[in-house]
Amino acid sequence: MDHRSYRTVPNHPFRSLAARLVLALLVSTGLILQGVPAGAAQQVQLTDLSASLQTVAAEVLPTVVEIIVTGYAPIDGSSRALLATRESGGSGVIVDPSGYIVTNAHVVEGARRVQVRLPAALGGEGSGRSILKPSGELVGAMVVGTDAETDLAVLKVQREGLPYLELADSDQAGPGMIVLAFGSPFGLESSVTLGVLSASARQLRPEDPMIYLQTDAPINPGNSGGPLVDTRGRVIGINTMIFSQSGGNEGIGFAAPSNIVRFVYEEIRENRRVRRGILGVNAQTITPLMAKALSLPRDWGVIVSDVYPGAPAAMAGVHHGDIIVSLDGKPMENARQFRVNLYRKEIGSTVAVEVLRDGRSQNLQVQVVERPNQENQFAAMVTPEQNLVEKIGLLCLDLDENIARMLPNLRINSGVIVGARQAGSRQAAGFAPGDVIHTVNGKTVMNLVDLKREIQALLPLSPVVVQVERLGIFTLVVFEID
Repeated sequence: MDHRSYRTVPNHPFRSLAARLVLALLVSTGLILQGVPAGAAQQVQLTDLSASLQTVAAEVLPTVVEIIVTGYAPIDGSSRALLATRESGGSGVIVDPSGYIVTNAHVVEGARRVQVRLPAALGGEGSGRSILKPSGELVGAMVVGTDAETDLAVLKVQREGLPYLELADSDQAGPGMIVLAFGSPFGLESSVTLGVLSASARQLRPEDPMIYLQTDAPINPGNSGGPLVDTRGRVIGINTMIFSQSGGNEGIGFAAPSNIVRFVYEEIRENRRVRRGILGVNAQTITPLMAKALSLPRDWGVIVSDVYPGAPAAMAGVHHGDIIVSLDGKPMENARQFRVNLYRKEIGSTVAVEVLRDGRSQNLQVQVVERPNQENQFAAMVTPEQNLVEKIGLLCLDLDENIARMLPNLRINSGVIVGARQAGSRQAAGFAPGDVIHTVNGKTVMNLVDLKREIQALLPLSPVVVQVERLGIFTLVVFEID
């Protein structure tokens, strides 16, 4: 986007697409902004605006693919565990000429086969060309890797010399920026919609390291994985989800920012998974209420609420209650910023952490280690017949000696491990694979039999507080029984 100020230039008024769009709308509705010369407004042509949008679309569309996924799903209404073949799909964007494609992880979730429909190569120009676009080539694709935390995935097709798009710097995107969304909503490939950014850093859950670009560009089912581009045709986001009461577009769509996409893409391409660095602390954002209650010297920033025993932070001298001032000299303003900056540090490297303790500043050197990934390692150990706790939609197993060795930061050597979550369960949403359940409404849970007994005794609409240990941190999951 052109960031120059809106001013007239002799013979070339309002060069940027954003300015032309605004003025075109004003002219078409008979409105003129105060202070804008009438002569400049009269020179704005809707045809000029249309041509600009068509130019961007022509550059982007050859890089946007339709993704077709074949998998298995339960038959609706069946009382038995019957599965049927299911076909679903989404969109993706080519980000490297050697065939690497970025899409959403949920687009390829549960896939047995993934195919990509490449855009058709059009012939030469001429009045004899058909306005109907030919169907593109359907090719097999390999899932290189997925990342559940960001809902991103990387695919690879065996092709070379493909058209591709660059990933822009999403930190430069701001509210009001004009964007275009591309994809295959409802299977209608090569669809383009226009809108603006409504917000550039929307955090949907407190302390969540994931943020989104919010846009009013129409996004519908099937757009998932498609690119959100700026007016220069660069990817600033990957369309991920919508908020909707009707199931369709209501002007509230969300895209993963391109800077996050770039990190995940590079990690998956190099390592087949996403490696994230940690120091072994739980960092939380300081709020004015927290600062007042704890008599903190500042009402903003980052506080250490827990230090994992034996972790690099503990060995380096980080204490519970320390205020993290900076990381490698960069001021830390909130917990998300602290975690995301750590993610990008090389595993095994050492970072400088400045902390404020008892009014005095201290500089500590802390080693970065890889965050354990517990998302999938327990899923193969559970089955619905033996491990399902039905009322809360969790598939759990007893914490035994073998499993305990898979959890190096375990602080209590008893409880129940969450192996997987049942799809569609509202109660299961607050849990994560690898969580260790210790108590239910204050009652100790030693094994799966205990957990099933405590949950079964709860009446509908009963409030439930479950204490879990997650990556060495104690936290509470709160919900109601349906």
